[in-house]
Amino acid sequence: MSSTAPRPSAARELLDLLASMRFAITLLSVICIASVIGTVLRQSEPMGNYINQFGPFWAEVFGKLGLYTVYSTTWFLVILAFLVVSTSLCIARNAPKIFADLKSYKEGVREQSLQAHHHKAIGELPSNPSMALAEIGATLTQHGWKARVQRRDNGIMIAARRGAANKIGYLAAHSSIVLILIGGVLDGNAMVKLAMWLQGKELYTGSGMVAEIRPEHRLGAGNPSFRGNVSVPERQRQGIAVLSLPDGVVLQDLPFDIELKQFKVDYYPTGMPKSFASDIVIHDGGTRREATVKVNEPVIHKGLAIFQSSFEDGGSKLQLKMLPLAGGKAVSFDGRVGSKLTLGEQTLELDGLRVINVENMANDGSGANASGADVRKVDLGERLSQHLGSGAKGDKSKELQNVGPSFSYKLRDAAGQAREFNNYMVPVELEGQRSFLAGVRDTPAENFRYLRMPADENGELAGWLRLRQALNDPALRDAAARAYAVSATPPGQPQLTPQLQLTAQRALTLFSGAAAKPGDEAKGGLPALSQFIERDVPEPERPRVSEVLLRILNGSLFELHQLARERAGLKRADVGTQTQAFMTQSVLSLSDSLYYPAPMLLQLEGFEQVQASVFQVARAPGQTLVYLGAVLLIVGVFAMLYIKERRLWVWIAPSADPASSQVRMAMSSTRESPDNATLFAQLKAAVLKDHS
Repeated sequence: MSSTAPRPSAARELLDLLASMRFAITLLSVICIASVIGTVLRQSEPMGNYINQFGPFWAEVFGKLGLYTVYSTTWFLVILAFLVVSTSLCIARNAPKIFADLKSYKEGVREQSLQAHHHKAIGELPSNPSMALAEIGATLTQHGWKARVQRRDNGIMIAARRGAANKIGYLAAHSSIVLILIGGVLDGNAMVKLAMWLQGKELYTGSGMVAEIRPEHRLGAGNPSFRGNVSVPERQRQGIAVLSLPDGVVLQDLPFDIELKQFKVDYYPTGMPKSFASDIVIHDGGTRREATVKVNEPVIHKGLAIFQSSFEDGGSKLQLKMLPLAGGKAVSFDGRVGSKLTLGEQTLELDGLRVINVENMANDGSGANASGADVRKVDLGERLSQHLGSGAKGDKSKELQNVGPSFSYKLRDAAGQAREFNNYMVPVELEGQRSFLAGVRDTPAENFRYLRMPADENGELAGWLRLRQALNDPALRDAAARAYAVSATPPGQPQLTPQLQLTAQRALTLFSGAAAKPGDEAKGGLPALSQFIERDVPEPERPRVSEVLLRILNGSLFELHQLARERAGLKRADVGTQTQAFMTQSVLSLSDSLYYPAPMLLQLEGFEQVQASVFQVARAPGQTLVYLGAVLLIVGVFAMLYIKERRLWVWIAPSADPASSQVRMAMSSTRESPDNATLFAQLKAAVLKDHS
């Protein structure tokens, strides 16, 4: 009669599954795959970036799966939790056996079983069993073996072992996985979310000043684990950190305030930052502690680490001048970085000030020729490719140079659409001509397109601006056309003057954009002249007409420049190399300026810089666990790979001769390798003394 074993309960089967090595390896493989995704796919980017990369459908699918914030998704944390449980159960199940095995020398084995081992030997020693025991014991001790003796009626069994740390390595390696995972969870967003749930706090998804955010979005100072950023301007103090989460931010009250006394930055001769540090004062109740925070040298205060993360503008004061392009008086006003001003139907947002701009000013001799292109369509940075590092995509040579301060701002319309601008304060020498640079881009994903405006003989923008405003004045255009016609009429042919004047007026009108009609793609500038020639001039005549028309345009603009100077009370410009270079660049920049997407330029006249340090403040209770886990992992891996557990048995039995003993020995190892045979041969020679 046979009987079947009872089937294990569901709880027992679940426990066996969780404690199995296959289950742990499966979970670890999934975590590795998720980590690869989190490394390859940039995390926490704006949704628009993912839509551009994957398309609307897959971007939404990947978002639902949480692939944009892999390490803080619920499924990833659940897998981590199961891996911790699985590894802990493995340790709990095997630890008692390992500890019991560490205490066991297995001296109770039968002497007959020694014959079944791969490494075995038999011999006879010229000593009685008691003397043989003493000699063998001394030999094993000398070779690093720990032994235990069991006396039996028919002989003596010596059980020895070496390399017991191999099993300790197993426990250390598995324990390290548990400690590292727990430490990682303690220092991650999971603890912040748990604290928000316990304190009833909500994520903040809006914008504005930190002081204006309501208490329901602020965690208490007792939060056990967090990592956030604190921005502190010079001579100010802050006691609130911003914790960034995938769907918004939450504020974290600090148990102290950080005051920034001074931000210090050192530069290389090229102007590149070499190092930066912050002199701070920590205000903790009635105590005051001064310290210096450097990169990779944090300050620790009551368990909180303060790291130097980066630096930014802390609200610098700017002296600005608004220059109307079409005509009108310049208006000077003051602003502060981070503030907003109303300009008619638009809002001016002052974004930043850069006191040092390091650009590549090398000239490889390619001599890029700036054409009168539409600033909306052509990246003017490409024209400056051999000069500006920010727009240099094909440079082979580099000559880094600080080109002076610049400031950035946005103009936002009533619909909320914004366009970004970046203007340099002083002229930059490009291709032998000093020019002011005014950058513009429609989206942050684009490079700035630069409008190049030549500096006048005084190194100012006033000369170009006078010419730009004069171009918009019909009376001055007519006067310039008349003056050009008179100067260009050949002696003895006065009948040509009216025709030259009419042609010059037509060229200036087309160039100024005054003749543009609704729907025309070319609103003025050189593109308008090109459109006129392609539309109204037969193809065989186009090269000749283009050359004549450009000559008339250049001459008319020069006369316009002279008239603008006379109206401003200045003497006429000398006809020389400097004036010729100024006019050549002016023709191109005037053409581009007609497509500049703002009716005015903002020029930086002065500033009072205010620096701000960005500190990362972290309370990381899991850091100690991670470090301990890393040490255990190293110890465990080395113990398992480089330490072999070996066991040796020596059986001593009386021989037929009372003065001798029969000795049988055998050795086993956790991993078989060629050195086992070498080691056993050495032991055999030492123990049996070649009496085998």
